[in-house]
Amino acid sequence: MQVVIVDTGYGNLRSVERATEAAAAGVSPSIQVARSSDPEAMRKANALIFPGQGAFRDCRVALSDAMKQALVERIAAGTPFLGICVGLQLLFEGSDEAPGCAGLGLFKGHVKRLDSQGVKIPHMGWNQLELRGGSHPALQAAGGEGTWVYFVHSYHAVPEDSALLKAQVTYGNNRVTAAVAQDNVLATQFHPEKSQRAGQLLLQEFLRGG
Repeated sequence: MQVVIVDTGYGNLRSVERATEAAAAGVSPSIQVARSSDPEAMRKANALIFPGQGAFRDCRVALSDAMKQALVERIAAGTPFLGICVGLQLLFEGSDEAPGCAGLGLFKGHVKRLDSQGVKIPHMGWNQLELRGGSHPALQAAGGEGTWVYFVHSYHAVPEDSALLKAQVTYGNNRVTAAVAQDNVLATQFHPEKSQRAGQLLLQEFLRGG
């Protein structure tokens, strides 16, 4: 099994790679993990992980048209996909952070800035998951309701279809989108690679096909 971490130059790429390798070692010795910006490598992958960090526009611009096409093709073909942080946000149509910069548009909805009233922005640190919509096997494997996971962000996605929501967290006045999922796509606003045991368990379940 070949797992490709999509390398746009943005995101905790080495940290995600190390965390995925550690998770893979706990699942099967046949799982190979590699970082790549090659669309053909992405097309040959059995699973894709798309980390993103920093600005929405920078991550989107760094995703070449060829890489975008390969991602969209593989997702449509049913390849398991995990988006992380801005890798979640880019699945939507656009962001308040980058007016006029289109996301991938795989899900309808927009990325909005968190309300800063009474809290510090960015939302940085640990928060507890509140599961929604029947949740998702990987979120259940991570620890389920109340699991502590790690965030670093100032924006979050607001899906038009509430059925996409699989977990939220509360931060001041914000009901933060923590995870979305549909079919073969799972994406988390939190960072599994920074979430210690919970993140490892989530990655293992993703690699098992959960």
